[in-house]
Amino acid sequence: MGKIAFVFAGQGAQYTGMGKLLAESSKGATEVFQTADAVRPGTSQQCWSGSSEELCETKNTQPCMFAVEMACAAALSENGIKADMAAGFSLGELAALTYSGVMDFETGFRAVCRRGELMQKAAEKQPTSMAAVLRLSNEEVERICAELEGVYPVNYNCPGQVSVAGLSESMAKLKDAVKAAGGRAVPLKVNAGFHSPFMEEAASEFGEYLSSCALKSPEIPVYSNRTGKEYAGDLRELLAKQISSPVRWEDIVRDMIARGADTFIELGPGNTLCGLIKKIDAGVRTFGVQDPEGLSAALTEVK
Repeated sequence: MGKIAFVFAGQGAQYTGMGKLLAESSKGATEVFQTADAVRPGTSQQCWSGSSEELCETKNTQPCMFAVEMACAAALSENGIKADMAAGFSLGELAALTYSGVMDFETGFRAVCRRGELMQKAAEKQPTSMAAVLRLSNEEVERICAELEGVYPVNYNCPGQVSVAGLSESMAKLKDAVKAAGGRAVPLKVNAGFHSPFMEEAASEFGEYLSSCALKSPEIPVYSNRTGKEYAGDLRELLAKQISSPVRWEDIVRDMIARGADTFIELGPGNTLCGLIKKIDAGVRTFGVQDPEGLSAALTEVK
């Protein structure tokens, strides 16, 4: 029998109302939101009724997404569904680490709040943005970025899709260069150039913050965005440098499949990761759990 992998969503999938229906139907999810509100008052209401503009601010997006993702994990757990391995995309990596037992919920939530604040501060220092480049090879995207000032390939998502971060003034040139090469650049719903050198100060300060956090060894295999492999070595360093390093998502998914994962459950808003995973390997099963309907579908097929 194959293994179950939990994958936790990244920033950009947020929407007003996320997690509300799940909290109304799951005791475990409700408790997650209550704990989040005790640490950061108003988190649940921000998830459920915050405006799109409010939820797109990194300092708000990250704690809200984390709370929703951990609520999804709690709902799955109380219904008997547990993961054999876990990974998260960017922000989602902290949820994966928390789920795997590296830190308790409160420690993870406080870390996410701090991470969001630091990345917001870095984002405000200069105008940057991100775009997903479609229909070009990794090498072609890297070539185009190397020819532009302040533009970097940052998220290796799946075959034919690489996200790029760059100075806003250079992104128009990127779009033209990508089009000339036969590809397409799609702007992403984020307000900064994440996982790039623009985030080095945030990464350094987050590393200092993590030095005071109590962390344990993971209870199940959990993957590092920075290496594309299972966590090994200095966990704090990998987690801090993740902020300014590319996300090796395709490598992560391929390694999970090689280790027996044939069922992937995405936790959190949207179904972006399910789509990427299917493009990496159409033979695996994917389920998205963000509301009672998604939870019911997963329970029916997986239990």
